[in-house]
Amino acid sequence: MKINRAIIIILDSAGIGATPDAALFGDVGCHTLGNIAQAVGGLKVPNMEAMGLGNIAIMDGVKPQIKPSAAFGKMDEVSAGKDTTAGHWELAGIHLTQPFPLYPNGFPLEVMGTFVSQTGRGFLGNYPSSGTVILDKLGKEHMETGNLIVYTSGDSVFQIAAHEEIVPIEDLYKYCKIAREILRGEHEVSRVIARPFIGEPGNFTRTANRHDYSVIPPEATVLDNLKEAGLMVLGIGKINDIYVGHGITESISTKSNKDGIDKTIEALRTQTEKGLVFTNLVDFDAKYGHRNNPQGYADALAEFDQHLPQIMAALNEDDILIITADHGNDPTYPGTDHTREYVPILVAGAAVQSVNLGVRSTFADLAATIADIFDVKAPPQGESFKTNILKK
Repeated sequence: MKINRAIIIILDSAGIGATPDAALFGDVGCHTLGNIAQAVGGLKVPNMEAMGLGNIAIMDGVKPQIKPSAAFGKMDEVSAGKDTTAGHWELAGIHLTQPFPLYPNGFPLEVMGTFVSQTGRGFLGNYPSSGTVILDKLGKEHMETGNLIVYTSGDSVFQIAAHEEIVPIEDLYKYCKIAREILRGEHEVSRVIARPFIGEPGNFTRTANRHDYSVIPPEATVLDNLKEAGLMVLGIGKINDIYVGHGITESISTKSNKDGIDKTIEALRTQTEKGLVFTNLVDFDAKYGHRNNPQGYADALAEFDQHLPQIMAALNEDDILIITADHGNDPTYPGTDHTREYVPILVAGAAVQSVNLGVRSTFADLAATIADIFDVKAPPQGESFKTNILKK
């Protein structure tokens, strides 16, 4: 059967166990889904369970299936990193060979001096921190001085937080664009992120006006190849930001996981073009992984799982659904950073046969499979598993 649409949904940070090289990243023993399941007394994801999630790894509350309804497996990461950009680039067929720079001691004087001179604003912070923690520490001073809150994390990011009533959104975006141009060459971080917030001291809330300024992929991805072939590439959530618009034919922003799920279902009901619908559900990572909240993460997984029947019902006979992730972020693990993990892969649809895909040697196998399904130019990396998953 010819496939008309492929739908990829990224459960952002839903890793499924430490990779063999996890020790190099300080992540021995991490297991986002497994450790969450243990911490909360079992996951409640009956629909993903039926697909074969419990056949990929042992997790409390998720039983292996004798006859799963989907193809299942997990993918190893090759790229030199465990961040959003590295993961998504690899999912689209590119291996990152040199890791993006990290700043555990904050950004150097030459970077911050240039930033101040070009923005005309001072800064607060300039050290690694959780976004919510740094608002509690510096939000009041920011409101009093107008100085921008600058911080990083265990990922390669330059984040700028500002109160929407103190720094207008468009000004914050302008400052991020300035930072993006400053942070090139040896200081080329993977993303500059606008982190607007509202509220009063002691009760600050980050808003949905976040915006990411990423590095442009160094090579054409499978998204570029699909677009070049005249096919749809609809990005939902932060997909457009991650790929800096490259290979995207249309973009829809989202405010939450639920909003992303709803907009994906709506797209499946209204979009008839041939091609790819590519959704990122970021709350798993941003709201629960980075904040060491296993119960919140488990609840978000349950929420997604509850909507899976609606997603499946919106599929046509010639559609396939792929559920995967881009890295780990074990909320039970020390620290608040991403973790080096395998990512699960579940492939479902009327045209898909239940098969164990085993351990794929790279995330890029997904990109190669998408290229194979739509008969477009293959991405630089990856090996297709199209013949494994499609019914004869």
